[in-house]
Amino acid sequence: MTNNAQSIPERKDVPTQDTWNLSRLFTSDEEWETSLTRFKEKTPEIEKFKGTLGRSAARLRECLDAMNEIELLGERLGYYAMLRQSEDAGDSDNQSRYSRFIQASSKSEAAASYQSPEIQAIPDDRMKEFLADPVLADFTISLNKLLRWRPHILTENEERILAMQEEANQTASNSFGALTDVDMDFGSIETPEGPRALSHSSFGSLMEHTDRDVRRRAYTQYYAVFEGHKNTLVNLYAGSVQLDTYKSKVRNFESARGSRLFPDKVPASVYDNLVKSVNDNLGALHEYYEIRKRALKLDELRHYDIRVPLVPELKVKHTYDEAVNVIAAGLAPLGDEYVGTLRKGLTGRWVDRYENKGKRSGAFSAGSYTGNPYILMNYKEDVLRDVFTLAHEGGHSMHSWYSAKNNPFQHYNYTIFEAEVASTFNEQLLLKHLREQTDSKEMLTYLINKQCDDIVGTLYRQTMFAEYEDVCHKMVEAEEALTVDSLRAEYRKLLEKYFGPAMILEEVSDLEGLRVPHFYHAFYVYKYATGISASITLAERVLNGGAKELDEYFTFLKSGGSRYPIESLRVAGVDMESPDPVNTALAVFAEQVQALKKQLG
Repeated sequence: MTNNAQSIPERKDVPTQDTWNLSRLFTSDEEWETSLTRFKEKTPEIEKFKGTLGRSAARLRECLDAMNEIELLGERLGYYAMLRQSEDAGDSDNQSRYSRFIQASSKSEAAASYQSPEIQAIPDDRMKEFLADPVLADFTISLNKLLRWRPHILTENEERILAMQEEANQTASNSFGALTDVDMDFGSIETPEGPRALSHSSFGSLMEHTDRDVRRRAYTQYYAVFEGHKNTLVNLYAGSVQLDTYKSKVRNFESARGSRLFPDKVPASVYDNLVKSVNDNLGALHEYYEIRKRALKLDELRHYDIRVPLVPELKVKHTYDEAVNVIAAGLAPLGDEYVGTLRKGLTGRWVDRYENKGKRSGAFSAGSYTGNPYILMNYKEDVLRDVFTLAHEGGHSMHSWYSAKNNPFQHYNYTIFEAEVASTFNEQLLLKHLREQTDSKEMLTYLINKQCDDIVGTLYRQTMFAEYEDVCHKMVEAEEALTVDSLRAEYRKLLEKYFGPAMILEEVSDLEGLRVPHFYHAFYVYKYATGISASITLAERVLNGGAKELDEYFTFLKSGGSRYPIESLRVAGVDMESPDPVNTALAVFAEQVQALKKQLG
């Protein structure tokens, strides 16, 4: 199967070899059901440790081992249910499976809600003795991380209530996904190549179409659907922001943003320095849009003109297998183990490759301790960006692979802050490889343009999103209402600031703020921006260094959750508490803008 088909297939019609193989998690839906029953049966057993955790280090270890067993099974159940839901959200069995897991998981979390407060209540001198006891050696890292939460852990009953709310807390996010991925019908678009089904996935490739009228019509038709659902979308997002604010207040944080930065031990200055550095360097971005306007020979640059390649005569196409080969060649500096493992995974059904009806849009990697580090794609052969996306998600998956192999379950899982480094690092290596392999001026121009677009999309755009999230949450914290008009007005201000005078915005352009799924996982997107900033520095360090620099990068990949992200990146050779990595990335962008200007003449 390729992405040349003009219609989007049903899930049942997708060839098996193009889908992920979830058997490392469960061999069948029936095995999942049996395991869910076992998971439910284990939940009452959690209560037997209540009131005994301060008795001895051995008793605490017994509880932690039991919880590891339950949580490991829960992770398998949850990943399987999530992945099946992602492959076809319109399937009622998938919906039911995911919903029933959330219910069971919420009950398990509620049953275990006494544990954090009880551990927190162990006197400092006694806990110090526990942590010095070899019986708890495997849990020292996770316990110290838990103890750091002491000011934000509530009473047993309060923790139980919060845990019982977890299923209901998914409503805004789940409803947004159901509305945008399943219920919204975007129709189709006539193109010179024939009709194309319009969807979240195809919208991206249509915005790269060289026919401006196709882009305009696709843009207008796509956003018309969002216009028709704007009130529902605003209410969903407002509910999500209000929930974030409520949770932060309940846990005694000064703000929703502070509550989201706390788990990663990321200082607020990292977030603020990112926004400041980007705002101080908008001049290069505005110049880039002026160059784009001239290169496309446009009187007016429109919102649907920002993704079309500036070398329209260049046709780039990669089958899926060709994309894997290109990625493997680009990542060769990382060595045989890394490249061989990734190649085997990409061709051995880690990946759900192509779009089908009801499938989640975009791409992600989902790595768990037991299963393969699975990748969801909506791969398009005619979109070079999808080759980079596959390399990006492969970076996540290999990070998961190394983390799971080098850490115990209780602290194998790395943070999103670190994840976005491993993924964009791969993109940097792939880009450098492609630039070195070409002797074509058109291809070189294309790749320089691609690097500019990557930094725009990952550093500038995600920082704009980060500003928007911050504004929205501060509005709610100031008891201001989030309405259709207020949200659109705030988003339009940011569009105008970031795009500059070259851009003529459409009336519906500010609806973009209502279609971003990551906003339902608040204060997440800034990590893309810090990630690419770190990866640009690290890629140069590895490529220009020797065995020491490469080894330090692998130390980072193998760290899992054994260090806080700022610390693990410092081990790799980059200090994210300094503005230097962000400023370095912005300087690279400015250099590439000038290189693009020279190439275009």
